[in-house]
Amino acid sequence: MLVDDEGPSRRRLRRMLEQIPGVDVLADEADPIEALARIAELAPDVVFLDIHMPGIDGLTLAERCARVPAIVFVTAHAEHAVRAFDLASVDYLLKPVRIERLEEAVGRVRSRQDRPTEASGSSSAARPGEDAPPRVIAYERGTKVFVDATTITRFRASDKYTAFVSEQRELLTEEPLVALEERLGGLGFVRVHRAELIRLSAVRSFRVEDGAHSVCLKDGQIVPVSRRMAASLRARLGL
Repeated sequence: MLVDDEGPSRRRLRRMLEQIPGVDVLADEADPIEALARIAELAPDVVFLDIHMPGIDGLTLAERCARVPAIVFVTAHAEHAVRAFDLASVDYLLKPVRIERLEEAVGRVRSRQDRPTEASGSSSAARPGEDAPPRVIAYERGTKVFVDATTITRFRASDKYTAFVSEQRELLTEEPLVALEERLGGLGFVRVHRAELIRLSAVRSFRVEDGAHSVCLKDGQIVPVSRRMAASLRARLGL
């Protein structure tokens, strides 16, 4: 189901979803208040939800859903990503959405639906690829590339994208920094600045110059550290 008060954007997203095999669009709504009733009536598996809408915004709508389906936020505004993931959304897409990014979001919804529950008694059963290292999907000259996250030392927020270096070349991913922090925390990635995420094991040195904090990574990158996060980083590094 889609909820977006902007007609052209809603229709474009519907056309794109209908191109993805196995996806059935039950309804699309322009009015977020009416959408609440339709969600309760139709019980969709996933709602693709705009954020800036009249009446109530998409974040509030997600909080009010009596039956909370999987939520994928679709918006032109990157600044709401933190609150969106606090609501346990599956993904956060920035407009204009590319079909490749939409397919990735649908894949995440399906992965969540396929995840075994403790009640099924199969939560400990291994699935194919479960032990594979996490990957980051990036784009290079229009080509989708898959990068082993364990080879990355730093992510940096850059406008609507997140930049990182792999094999001495800079790549861009549409996955927000807050989502990467949540997903890759198990690999030792920590936030050191509102726009910087680093892997702790990649830190070579911690520096303070003229009151400004920074770290030097093993690959030579210099990363600024905010004053607010400097103390916790020093503690993590045992300094």
